[in-house]
Amino acid sequence: MSKELIDILDENGVKTGEIATRDEIHKKGLWHRAIVVAIVNEKNEILIQQRSNNKEKNAGMWDISVAGHISTGQDALSAAAREINEEVSINLGYHVDIKAFRYMLSYRIEEKFSNHFIERQFYDFFILRKEGIKVENIKMQESEVQAIKWIDINKLLDMREKKTIVERKPVYDELINYLNRY
Repeated sequence: MSKELIDILDENGVKTGEIATRDEIHKKGLWHRAIVVAIVNEKNEILIQQRSNNKEKNAGMWDISVAGHISTGQDALSAAAREINEEVSINLGYHVDIKAFRYMLSYRIEEKFSNHFIERQFYDFFILRKEGIKVENIKMQESEVQAIKWIDINKLLDMREKKTIVERKPVYDELINYLNRY
């Protein structure tokens, strides 16, 4: 199995020209870029996933629809489509088109989970609105995801308060503003 290669960034989010594996990036606390996608259905519900108990960080916690690293040479939209197809394949007979994504915001975060796992990421947040997606039509990547479900805005607020969902303050604040407009 090949290791995922990721572009190293400086503290301003500019590529340095260097590349490292995902493990090296987190072990050394190097800046890199990732995507976060909220999939929203016609009822204004958000698809959330329960992270695998085998994950290094936030194991077993509920999380936004999809999140993942941007691989070397890849742009954010391509990474978002790839992550959706990897983590929660939507079996509806079509692929996710990058034109369907709505860019919302970018932000950066620094967090130390352990001496061997330091997060220094720039996130690009997108919303993907899709109608007719049923949980039973979604195939989960079992190494990444152990459960999925749709929740409404009130349940999202409740989960944040109870800390049963991975905290992504900029994402959820923007998502709540977006959902309140519909």
